[in-house]
Amino acid sequence: MCNILAKTKNLPHQEWLRLRKQGIGGSDAGAVCGLNPYTSAMDVFFDKTRKEDLSGIEDNEAMRMGRDLEDYVAQRFCEETGFKVRRSNKMYYHEQYPFMLADVDRLIVGQDKVIGLECKTASPYSAEKWKDGKIPAHYLAQCYHYMAVLNADAWYIAVVIYGREFKWQRIERDDEIIQNLISIEKDFWENHVMPEIMPKPDGSEATEQFVNSY
Repeated sequence: MCNILAKTKNLPHQEWLRLRKQGIGGSDAGAVCGLNPYTSAMDVFFDKTRKEDLSGIEDNEAMRMGRDLEDYVAQRFCEETGFKVRRSNKMYYHEQYPFMLADVDRLIVGQDKVIGLECKTASPYSAEKWKDGKIPAHYLAQCYHYMAVLNADAWYIAVVIYGREFKWQRIERDDEIIQNLISIEKDFWENHVMPEIMPKPDGSEATEQFVNSY
């Protein structure tokens, strides 16, 4: 059984942001593990610990486009695979590690066990990162995070590379990877976020950009 933190249908954006601050979400997992080239563990730390007014926070253009094209990616996935999908309209949490949260794009309909779908969009300049069956590491971490929280057997990921092609892949559950991911996230939450002790810079370009922005 999946544990539900909140129902997200018609939930105000500011309330959704407030709920995300209560734990580590799928989009945070890659950064916490040092796998995301665009954002770092330090970014996630400040996002979770910063006391700020959320009323004026808006998505950037890339986030807006990704959200608006989510339906299209899900539709193409259904056309290619024959599966049916549905929105979950819920935010879930891990029963044993409640700081692990999941707000998933879609769930596959008619499966014996939970299986989900992550929808992505990518620029043609990023096409190489999806070549020959490759999946960017921070997106893999996101899918394994969702499998951990929802105790899922597998997760699908689908991507539209603007104006070029559509791809999808099935990612099988790997308990060793999931346990390693949980250990990293648990350490980050309990030893950094909760006591508000900033993690050390990891030397990544994302961390350097974050430090230089202050």
